[in-house]
Amino acid sequence: MSTTKPSVLFVCVHNAGRSQMAAGYLRHFGGDRIEVRSAGSIPAEQINPVAVEAMREEGIDITGEAPKVLTTEAVQDSDVVITMGCGDACPFFPGKRYEDWKLDDPAGQGIEAVRPIRDDIAERVRGLVIELLAPPS
Repeated sequence: MSTTKPSVLFVCVHNAGRSQMAAGYLRHFGGDRIEVRSAGSIPAEQINPVAVEAMREEGIDITGEAPKVLTTEAVQDSDVVITMGCGDACPFFPGKRYEDWKLDDPAGQGIEAVRPIRDDIAERVRGLVIELLAPPS
């Protein structure tokens, strides 16, 4: 049995909303059993404050995070790369697992619009955790 833990990279354009919320949930649900990364193809100056507020409602604090630039190394070092609207900006490596999650962009949205996006991300991340931590068959 492998002792290495799975690693996931969440990528969106600004690394300020969707990818930060997904990373927050994965840290929360997966604990130290899954390595979590997030990045953006064109990182923002700061995390979207409405995304921070939406996650705070769930008891998850993402205020210590900051948008990071997407690097080739981050993609190479991840087992699963989940994109959220970054299109062709994400480097592609054969043999790597990629998923594209179609999610609305929370940028410029109020909390009422961000909550359903957050909840959709939570459900997808829960499924991902179950899948990644399932014993090998």
